[in-house]
Amino acid sequence: MATKIINKTVAEFSLRITRCFFIPSKTIQTNSAVFQERLETSITNVEEQLPTTIRPPLPIIYSRKLAFPPKFKAPRQVWVSNMDTVEEEKLGLIDLHPEVFAERPRVDIIHENVRWQQLYRHVSYANTKVRYEVRGGGKKPRPQKGSGRSRHGSIRSPIWKGGGIVHGPRSPTPYFYMLGFNTRLNGLRSTLSAKLAQDDLHVVDSLDIPTDDPSYLESLVEERGWGPAVLFVDDNDIMPLNITAASDARGHYNLMPVYGLNVYSMLKHHTLVLTLAAVERLEERLLFHLNRNDAASAGQKYRLDSV
Repeated sequence: MATKIINKTVAEFSLRITRCFFIPSKTIQTNSAVFQERLETSITNVEEQLPTTIRPPLPIIYSRKLAFPPKFKAPRQVWVSNMDTVEEEKLGLIDLHPEVFAERPRVDIIHENVRWQQLYRHVSYANTKVRYEVRGGGKKPRPQKGSGRSRHGSIRSPIWKGGGIVHGPRSPTPYFYMLGFNTRLNGLRSTLSAKLAQDDLHVVDSLDIPTDDPSYLESLVEERGWGPAVLFVDDNDIMPLNITAASDARGHYNLMPVYGLNVYSMLKHHTLVLTLAAVERLEERLLFHLNRNDAASAGQKYRLDSV
């Protein structure tokens, strides 16, 4: 009798547990549909709260007050484009200072800068031996008198074949010299002006691209008709991650901070791309040195070995 009562109690308890955990499939489908509907409603509400346009209406005329405004030259205007799409979008116009980007290019000054940059890192290792470095020649070749021939003390004299070399190259020989400050300053102005006149200078809002795939950067350059070698310049030496990774796989796409911009690098690349921040920084530094009153005293310590 006790066994029957225990079996009945266990059966009823198991039935109750099964009813607690059992959910009909129709109920599951209904709950899933309700959840999906609520999720879509939440996403729609969030999208409605977001701004519909990221950029203001295009194009934008970006006018700025130029430092040291020119009296007899008009500012140059260039389009500001984007980098986040392959197709080019004109975001607006920007004024460039004519004393930086509209000077008459001096080819002689540009050549002086290029030659200086090629030579200051060049070291010649050509070497010749003088008479004390040549092997042999310790014994006097013949008596001083009595033979009727010329007098010699060593066969390693410079006038003997196989002897030492007089006034030959001695290694290492550096060819470094310091180019004048004004020549370097005018070289930057002439090269920037030449690039702008040849339509090889472009201004972008930033160097942010949506992907780090090198093919995206190649498609962008090809779509916009830029040259095969492109130099991207920003005001900071910490570049965006995507363009850093994309340009690292291609040797003809290079990144450079504005403080390292030089004549040789600009001429080596077909196209020069500047960001808005780089343009501001570049004009600020060049105009400061062009119009400073203490240029003579400030450059006094650099006059040693200057050309």
